[in-house]
Amino acid sequence: MKIMIVDDEQAIRDALGRKLRREGFDVVLCADGHAALNLFSSERPDLIILDIIMPEGVDGLTVCRRIRNVADTPIMMLSAQAITEEDIIAGLNAGADEYLIKPVRLNEFTARVNALLRRAQMSSSEAEYYNDGYLTIDLYRRHVSVKGKRVDLTPTEFKLLAVLLENAGRVVTHRDLLDQVWGHGYVDDIYYPRVYIAQIRRKLERDPANPVYILTEHRVGYRFERQPSSDLKTSDNAVQNEKTE
Repeated sequence: MKIMIVDDEQAIRDALGRKLRREGFDVVLCADGHAALNLFSSERPDLIILDIIMPEGVDGLTVCRRIRNVADTPIMMLSAQAITEEDIIAGLNAGADEYLIKPVRLNEFTARVNALLRRAQMSSSEAEYYNDGYLTIDLYRRHVSVKGKRVDLTPTEFKLLAVLLENAGRVVTHRDLLDQVWGHGYVDDIYYPRVYIAQIRRKLERDPANPVYILTEHRVGYRFERQPSSDLKTSDNAVQNEKTE
C-alpha cells in the first residue's frame, strides 16, 4: 500500500518514511502542500500523513479540505502542539480521520497507521443495511444517504457509525467505541467519541441538537436507535405543514 507523507521538516519526513518502508509500505514524500496536491492525483495514495502547519500559503487543513472534496482517502494530521477539542473539530470539518502529536513515537505511529488503514477497509463480514425512508446506511457498499442524497463520511466516521448500527438498540460504552474504532491504545481518549458523534449527527440527523438516531447514554456511551418509516414520514409532513403555515 502507498502512503504519502507531507511535512516541511525533512528530518520528520525521512524518519517516518524509513519506518514505513521497513513495514513494507510504498512511500511518497512531499515538502509542502502544493506538492501534495500536485502529486495526489497521479500517486493515488492509500493514506496521507499531513502536517498541519506548513509554509508557502497552503497549510495542512487546506490540503485536507481539497483532497476530501475529491476522495475519501484516510488522512492523519500531525500536530506540533497538544490536541484540544477545538483542534479536532477543525480537523474533522476539514475531513481528517486522525491526529498524532509531535514528536512522533515511531512504534505508536505505525500502530496508528495500521489501525486507520483497517478502519478504512471494512471487511464484507461487517455488512449491514438500514433504510427507514429518511436515512439509508449500506455498510457493505459503504454508502450513506439522507433523503436520497449521498452523505460523505470520513473512514473514521463511517467505522463509528458502523459499530453503532451493528449494535442497534444496545448501548456501546465509550471505552468499547474507542477500542473498536480507534484501537486499544486510545481507550483513555474519552473526548474522541464525543466530537466525532457530534460531526455524524450534524450530517445525518434532522435536528442535531435533538437526535433520534444516535442517542447519548449519559456517562456510559451511545446507542443507535432504529426509526419506524411511518414516524419519520409523519414528522416530515408536520415540518412541512409548519413551514406552510
